Amino acid sequence: MATPRMIDIAVNFTDGMFKGLYHGKQCHTPDIAAVLSRAWSAGVDRIIVTGGSLEESKEALAIAETDARLFCTVGVHPTRCKEFDESGDPEKHFQELLFLAKKGAEKGKVVAIGECGLDYDRLHFCPSDIQKKYFEKQFELAHLTKLPMFLHMRAAAEDFCNIIERNKDRFGAGVVHSFTGSAEDCDKVLSFSNLFIGINGCSLKASENLEVVKCIPVERMMIETDSPYCEIKNTHAGIQFVKSLWPSKKKEKYDQDCIVKGRNEPCLVRQVLEVVAGCRGISDLDQLSKTLYHNTCRVFFPHDLDSAADAILSGGRSTK
Repeated sequence: MATPRMIDIAVNFTDGMFKGLYHGKQCHTPDIAAVLSRAWSAGVDRIIVTGGSLEESKEALAIAETDARLFCTVGVHPTRCKEFDESGDPEKHFQELLFLAKKGAEKGKVVAIGECGLDYDRLHFCPSDIQKKYFEKQFELAHLTKLPMFLHMRAAAEDFCNIIERNKDRFGAGVVHSFTGSAEDCDKVLSFSNLFIGINGCSLKASENLEVVKCIPVERMMIETDSPYCEIKNTHAGIQFVKSLWPSKKKEKYDQDCIVKGRNEPCLVRQVLEVVAGCRGISDLDQLSKTLYHNTCRVFFPHDLDSAADAILSGGRSTK
């Protein structure tokens, strides 16, 4: 069988782990090149590098410019939203984000505004009132750049959906990535016809998570790793459906031909695909991957849709 084509919509390549840094200790040399080589070999053909602050977004764009298959987001994560006020000039900070997003979009590299949203699990990093204020503000970035939204929602479904409702006409489409919410949260998100749901290892931990994943229409789903985090662990409910494995070694015994044990990376998006298929009883992995690929292109790469596949998936009507 042909290797399914996949797009990993969330990779934190700016994280120190991809520089060989773990808890401030240098364990190996930077290895993004080796990580990318494994991803391309596994059937990943595009990756979106996540920006979570102004500086991180700059770094994400620089990384994206190193390979034609890399793209990125520009925005401020809910737990980092204090950076607007701490910059001393929130409007200037916003304008710098806007300039970066526009510059990157003109190069075809910045494909979304984000990662932005609400995270009430980690209020110790940033209080909810500041999160809400600057989540709402970032819809202005989407409106001015005409870019989709790359969204984050943790334990905040009601406030999150209220803000989406107020701003639903200011952005064309978006994805709520790394979804771990309840079936009720899922229904709230999917009530917005322009929102998709991103699934990764964190979405597949418990049997309750798998029940939610079963209820998401595949036409509204995308897959991701959120690496170096959110790997599918042996203790996760989804592990029973994993078929593809890679050799791994501990970071202290680093080998560039092996994945680092405990560090997620983009090749493992193949496992996410397998778990989604397995828990839903889908035997045709290739068809599932085509649908998810199409969903991702619709939102982030609308000019790149494969017209033939598009016509098939839309019932003979090309959406190009």
